[in-house]
Amino acid sequence: MLRKVVSSIAFAAIVSTSVSIVVSQDLCAGPVSRTVKMQGQLGKVIVNPYKVAPLTAVIDSDGKIATDISVTVLGKPNGGQDITYKVSDAAFLDHAGVPIFGLYDGYLNHVKVDYKLNGKEVHDTYKILTNPFQTRIVDGKFEQKPKVEVKKVAKGFENRLYMVTLMGSADYKDLAWFKNDKIHGAGEWLEPSEIYMVDTKGEIRWYLDTEQFYDKYGRNIDDTGRIMSINMLDNGDLLFAQSQKYFRYSLMGEKSFSRKLPRGYVDLSHEAMPMPNGHMLLRVAKKDYRIPGTKDRATTIRDVVIEVDEGGRVVDEFDFNKIMGNNVFRKDLIVGLDARAVCLNVDMNAEHIEVSDKVPYGDHASTGTGRNWAHINSISYDKSDDSIIVSMRHQGIVKVGRDKVVKWILAPNVGWTKDMSKKILTPVDVNGKKLNCERASCSDTDFDWAFTQHTAWLSPRGKNVGHMKTLSVFDNGDGRNLEQPAFKEDKYSRAVEFVIDEKNMTVKQTWQFGKEKGWDWYSPVTSSTHYETDTGTYNIMFGTAKMLTKNDTEGIIVEVDPKDNDIKLEMALSTDKKPGIYYRTNSIKPNELFKY
Repeated sequence: MLRKVVSSIAFAAIVSTSVSIVVSQDLCAGPVSRTVKMQGQLGKVIVNPYKVAPLTAVIDSDGKIATDISVTVLGKPNGGQDITYKVSDAAFLDHAGVPIFGLYDGYLNHVKVDYKLNGKEVHDTYKILTNPFQTRIVDGKFEQKPKVEVKKVAKGFENRLYMVTLMGSADYKDLAWFKNDKIHGAGEWLEPSEIYMVDTKGEIRWYLDTEQFYDKYGRNIDDTGRIMSINMLDNGDLLFAQSQKYFRYSLMGEKSFSRKLPRGYVDLSHEAMPMPNGHMLLRVAKKDYRIPGTKDRATTIRDVVIEVDEGGRVVDEFDFNKIMGNNVFRKDLIVGLDARAVCLNVDMNAEHIEVSDKVPYGDHASTGTGRNWAHINSISYDKSDDSIIVSMRHQGIVKVGRDKVVKWILAPNVGWTKDMSKKILTPVDVNGKKLNCERASCSDTDFDWAFTQHTAWLSPRGKNVGHMKTLSVFDNGDGRNLEQPAFKEDKYSRAVEFVIDEKNMTVKQTWQFGKEKGWDWYSPVTSSTHYETDTGTYNIMFGTAKMLTKNDTEGIIVEVDPKDNDIKLEMALSTDKKPGIYYRTNSIKPNELFKY
């Protein structure tokens, strides 16, 4: 009977792994022996080798040295998308084998690996089985994996890959032991993210197992909060943050580091930005901050940027409470915000926001240090003059030098103190003629300010040398013209490009997309836009379309040619994780991942 069981095990192994296994039947002779013949001429296949990227694998070198390696993860039959990339000699040594990236989930993948072994060409095909996409279970409800509807893919865009961040709902928020403590912002959210990559057929081809970073029970404050922005380094590594920690991982799942914030800082969210010198810019808050003019101490809210070196040590701090001075009490945009969208609170009956320096300290959209007066949600570094550009959702876009002095402000000239009013950029037309602007709007022009914007980044579409800068911005549009429209359906979001003349302190609008989509694509929060140098298109995510309706939130990804606004690619990502919302998107280029 026992021999039959062993035989059954051996047969199952052969069927499931496509390798031949011979098992000794003489159990009285000692331990069971076996002979294993692996697939191909290298070693065994290890799926999810670093435990955080389930749709990756390594084909072990088995002590052999392969060179001139090329990998193709074959698309599913009948039109699936192939993923092809080269593997450098260094990457082969790093993984002690061939790194496999871009597998389908819950599928027996076929992977072609071409290489040289001892100078001879080898052409192997491996079969690699993966587990299904790991969905989240919240309050006993089984959430489906995200659905992707591909609406258009132009020629030349068939092989694109897009990483997205979906911020979901909490598992056991009531168990957060720190929820009544003096922790605000990302520390209070205690809500996990799903980070995954889709191809142009709408298939998931990679995802990050965020359970490895996130304590859903809320017992460990250092392992809670949201993963929001993900920025890529030149070698394809990911830099991302989660409230009290920030991380660097490869897309294969190798950990470079997982670090706590330096002592004295909390609430790391929205942006962890790599710098050219290897340092990092982190959007944080300060705890035990002495509130000016009072005897109070409180945690600040989304208003501090620190620069840390390769070892995680602070080398500089941009404290916008000090940089902006009295302007922490500028309320003109805050009073015009839609209360339903400020803290992702989908309350259709919300009517107004109480704005006062008497509002309790904490994550409240109001004025003054210790409250959500700034809401910095993106950082861009200008290496030409060693300065930073920050998107302050509740104030405007501000450039600050290393001396902590404001260089310019891209926002309506309303509500600023006299010293800051001088820093406001003047809108001009394409010929440099000053536009007719009053308060928060300009007449007889397409020019418009950005309101409650995200991702105010220097755009490689411009040269960004000397005093001329090109900035791409996702203009969410809440509080446009510092007010709410008569009908909510009049709201719109857009991607927009500005060219700034820092010498003459002027700004002109050179491109926009999305205004024509109106309410259907209106995204009150999150979203991104950045220029793709390889395609000459702007990659845009309208991350929270339909959020302020009874429908499930939708993330819309488009690639747009700025020369004529022709849409080259369009896909819609839906979710039943209400109020789950999409944050940003990044394009992934496989050939950049394993070239070092």
